[in-house]
Amino acid sequence: MDIIEVLEHLPQRYPFLLVDRVVAIEPGKSIHAYKNVSINEPHFVGHFPGYPVMPGVLIMEALAQAAGILAFKTAGEKPTPNSLFFFAGIDEARFKKPVVPGDQLHLHVEIERHMRGVWKFKAEARVDGQLVAEARLMSAKRDI
Repeated sequence: MDIIEVLEHLPQRYPFLLVDRVVAIEPGKSIHAYKNVSINEPHFVGHFPGYPVMPGVLIMEALAQAAGILAFKTAGEKPTPNSLFFFAGIDEARFKKPVVPGDQLHLHVEIERHMRGVWKFKAEARVDGQLVAEARLMSAKRDI
């Protein structure tokens, strides 16, 4: 999926869109996407001056956005003005290594469970094949 199709499957937009491309997706199972980390992103101005590091919460958000694409594709749906997938929980989050400008953050997400609009995922973020963050994520589809 190129950026045009990513935009069709996520409601987020700049500066909060954190998925640039989907490399592989198997609806009902898993997704591999990535985000190119650039020094031009607004959070690097203050996190941290002199040593820019991508905030861990944004790594988790990038994983959640990849999970959102997977959930929408699995359900055969796209975001609408009347319903969204909301982040509902993070468990077992671990950060192993800083992510810095110039990195390509690979997002690997697998569906663990789906029941009545609630999704659970196993998620890992990697740079150059090395694990930089991991977590169990939960999202829920809600009418708004």
